[in-house]
Order: sequence, then C-alpha cells, then structure tokens
Amino acid sequence: MQREAEMEAEAEAVATKTAPAGRRRGAQTGPRGPRQGSAAAFRAAVEERLRALEREMAEVKGRVNGLIFLIAGTVATQVILRLMQ
Repeated sequence: MQREAEMEAEAEAVATKTAPAGRRRGAQTGPRGPRQGSAAAFRAAVEERLRALEREMAEVKGRVNGLIFLIAGTVATQVILRLMQ
C-alpha cells in the first residue's frame, strides 16, 4: 500500500516536471483547466518509456563490450608481435 502511494507521488512529480509550462497543474489552458489524465495511463506511458530506455541501454552495453574486446584484441596482437621480433 505504501509503495503504491510512493509510486503515485512520484508519477505526479514526474508529470509536473515534464509537462510543458502551459499545461502544468494549476495553470489554466482553456475553459476546462489543465488536461487531467488517469494514473493508469500515465503509468503505462512511463513503463513504455522505461522499456525503450532499457532497450537502448542494452544496445549501448553491447557496443561498449564490443569496443572493449576490440581493444583487448589489439593489445594482445601487439604483445604477440613484439614477442616475435
């Protein structure tokens, strides 16, 4: 129960920070006031962004690992060539 309340508070904080200035809570954007979305819709959007970020991080991790192996291979090749001279 407490975890859900924390998630709710965090979701509101993120929504307030990421909303354009004219759409922040408390700002009037039209005759009906600010656009209010459901918490479930916001959570779904956040989860989708998180999944996309995880995919991008996995791609970056793969690229970094590839660079590390490339450098290690280059160093090993240079050591072997020096030993053969």
